[in-house]
Amino acid sequence: MEGAILVVAVNDGPQVQTREHVILAKEVGIPYIVVYINKLDFRISGDMKELVELETRELLEAYGYPDDLPVIKGSARAALEEIEESQLGTMSVVTLMNVVDTYIKQPDRLVDAPFLLSVESTLVATGRGTVVTGKVDQGKVKINDPLEVVGTEVMSTICLGLEMFRRSLDFAEVGDNVGILIRGIKKGDIGRGFVVITPGTIKPYSIFDAKAYILTKKEGGRHKGFSSNYKPQFFFRTMNITGTINLLDSMTFVMPGDSINMNVLLVNKAPLTLGLKFVMREGNLTIGAGVITKLL
Repeated sequence: MEGAILVVAVNDGPQVQTREHVILAKEVGIPYIVVYINKLDFRISGDMKELVELETRELLEAYGYPDDLPVIKGSARAALEEIEESQLGTMSVVTLMNVVDTYIKQPDRLVDAPFLLSVESTLVATGRGTVVTGKVDQGKVKINDPLEVVGTEVMSTICLGLEMFRRSLDFAEVGDNVGILIRGIKKGDIGRGFVVITPGTIKPYSIFDAKAYILTKKEGGRHKGFSSNYKPQFFFRTMNITGTINLLDSMTFVMPGDSINMNVLLVNKAPLTLGLKFVMREGNLTIGAGVITKLL
């Protein structure tokens, strides 16, 4: 993901979850954020509107975003309901999307890298076989290319067909959301979070070392610390899986706000790579984010 739109209601200002979203955007490497201050159709003083913008800019700046990033003000509800276009409603949304087009730079696409697609869902094409769907994270694939599906184990297959929005393709490349018809693998053998790859490029692992930052309660995380054998949910790409944390560097207890080195044991093997970023959650709380530093 190259950019994000941060929506802040002018009558509420930045909330706890706003800070959480900004932290996660920074942790997963989103370089550009555009702010849309919503609900300007509320009867609120001009000073309040300026204060909300100032608070939002200070929040973003605290996590390393530039202090001059674009801020657009308007009313999404007015844009939805109005018949004649107004600056407050429809035109504010048009301005927002124009800013997104100009401010968020197109990234360098990893077209020449080995093919990688994170599976979001699977389905059966009647009379043809299994189709996996998802976004191409890197590389390029053509019909009849040999592939591997990696989850808890490695399964070899071949690309028999490609489709995007009911349109057949000869090839798919990074950034495309596609369905890939594969050979010789049943729908029940593939799940969300598996990856489809160029053969030999990714293996499944269940143990790894990582660096992580643990969110504070103010940032939307836990209000209590934890020790080794803590078992949150880990989210990698489209996969989520339970893992057991063991603290390293002679640490015995971690408090919210700490940066830690840890060893993780997943309940099952998963397709992992060095430098892969992840998020940790407990119930409805995002407790931290980190990056894999060593595969074991």
